[in-house]
Amino acid sequence: MTKQNSMLRSTLRKKRRQCSVYQQRRVEHQAFRQLIRQPEFLHAQKVGLYLSAFGEVQTHLLIEYCFQKNKQVFLPMICNMNQHLVWVSINQNQYRNRRFAHHALGMREPMTSRGFHVGHLDLLIMPLLACDRLGTRMGMGGGFYDRTLASAPHRPFRLGLAHQFQFLNEELNKNNWDQGLDALQTEQHFYRFRRHFSQS
Repeated sequence: MTKQNSMLRSTLRKKRRQCSVYQQRRVEHQAFRQLIRQPEFLHAQKVGLYLSAFGEVQTHLLIEYCFQKNKQVFLPMICNMNQHLVWVSINQNQYRNRRFAHHALGMREPMTSRGFHVGHLDLLIMPLLACDRLGTRMGMGGGFYDRTLASAPHRPFRLGLAHQFQFLNEELNKNNWDQGLDALQTEQHFYRFRRHFSQS
């Protein structure tokens, strides 16, 4: 990790955590209203989401809306064997009763031992620390999403969810293993990117 990336990651992580409850709710509502009108969301039946834990844009409205529209909701779980993410289907009862395990890294995970490959999903909505104008995604630093998506270059549609301040007009320092986004939703805008698929 470069010094520049390390400083940027620290700054954005701190700014994200400083958002008040009111700010978080406002951002969630504004992003939600835009995202549910996007064709990739409308047509998706298997939707990968996340449970906010570190100040990310919250996903409660999206998860409940997916259940309402009879879409399948999948949450990530870290596979200890290869440090990839697998995707576990949950139902509304599990979600509302908070039937989750707490991972050592601080996030909540579904309480199960089996999950699906990310290519099983139609749409993957993921958190981030920063995204640039080319769709380069900066995560928390663990590389879980990058490792997972490297094995599924063409599917699912990759959609980042973030605060507007996390979108950067300048280009991020990109590593060879970084996996780009197809689009980014903030409370203000929906950005589309031209992602270059790797050849396989």
